[in-house]
Amino acid sequence: MLQGKKIVLGITGSIAAYKSCLIIRQLIKRGADVQVVITPAGKEFITPITLSALTSKPVISEFFSQRDGTWHSHVDLGLWADAMLIAPATASTIGKMANGIADNMLITTYLSMKAPVFVAPAMDLDMYAHPTTQANLRRLQSFGNHIIEPQTGFLASKLEGKGRMEEPEVIVAQLEKFFSESADLKGKKILITAGPTYEKIDPVRFIGNYSSGKMGIALAGECADRGASVTLVCGPVSESAKPNRPDITVIDVESAAEMYQACKETYPKMDAGILCAAVADFTPSDVADHKIKREGDDMLLRLKPTTDIAAALGKMKTGKQVLVGFALETNDETTNAQAKLTKKNFDFIVLNSLNDKGAGFRTDTNKISIITADNKTDYPLKSKKEVARDIINQLVSLF
Repeated sequence: MLQGKKIVLGITGSIAAYKSCLIIRQLIKRGADVQVVITPAGKEFITPITLSALTSKPVISEFFSQRDGTWHSHVDLGLWADAMLIAPATASTIGKMANGIADNMLITTYLSMKAPVFVAPAMDLDMYAHPTTQANLRRLQSFGNHIIEPQTGFLASKLEGKGRMEEPEVIVAQLEKFFSESADLKGKKILITAGPTYEKIDPVRFIGNYSSGKMGIALAGECADRGASVTLVCGPVSESAKPNRPDITVIDVESAAEMYQACKETYPKMDAGILCAAVADFTPSDVADHKIKREGDDMLLRLKPTTDIAAALGKMKTGKQVLVGFALETNDETTNAQAKLTKKNFDFIVLNSLNDKGAGFRTDTNKISIITADNKTDYPLKSKKEVARDIINQLVSLF
């Protein structure tokens, strides 16, 4: 259940820091992507070079990476991660976390983290048993953090070993257990469309739109993270943006006709479809087989309607399937979305407006409303990763 998961591993100044190498190896072996954030004290126990060699990523420790003004964004890390694991976590770091003392990169990353946080304490018995440490741990738990309790050791009567960090394989197993229990789409097959379509005018020109595919790709990642097998029918987007993981099958298409064909063949095998792509409504009636030369003062381009993918899948939908649509509107937003919901036979529709700053094409954020037959829920501006989570929560409620 760690395949494709993005894990921020926080390492602090404990003698147990050497065990972080074993944690990294086990996480990567299970398919996770690991980014290390280490405190200055942590570097006294293990070198960033060792950690970087294991993760194939530069280790983050300081706010500023160079003297030219470039800096590491703790906010971006908080949005990137599927989980944060702090192992080992010293009494000092636990105290700072519990009280919001943001004096290093690790704590600021923790305070910006949108994903679940796991804490593996590591210290001697007296420090661990001290009322202050115990109060800080209880406070962290009250914030929703997951505490991976230290070992009790074999000599329980003497409490020998109490406070020592739990073993790496146990820590990794805790993460696997958490994600396994969170897999509320396990066994489901989901079709998602993403990106624009390009409608050819001639060999070098096309009609298109500004869609980057980010919202659809975020939805694909969220579904896969929750256990689904995802088929992503993707229009022309950046290669680097496409997911590369075994639980997401990417079908590349260019035109609306190609996207329709892929969806028509795929949807009957699916449990749900999420139609997030910005599909062209019209395509040129005739496509020139050579580059059209500039002649005269104007040019007449005759267009014909493309196949309505949403309407076609809405007619195909069985009682056991779910279909989700998107509506990007500029006026009469709710009225238009509600009409589309009924006409296309959607179970719910996601509305966003180009009138909302930070929503729509070419942004990393979105502001949506989810509309069902009898309800409308408005959400604030969020990252597209968080928006995807809201949408999939609604989808899960229908299964």
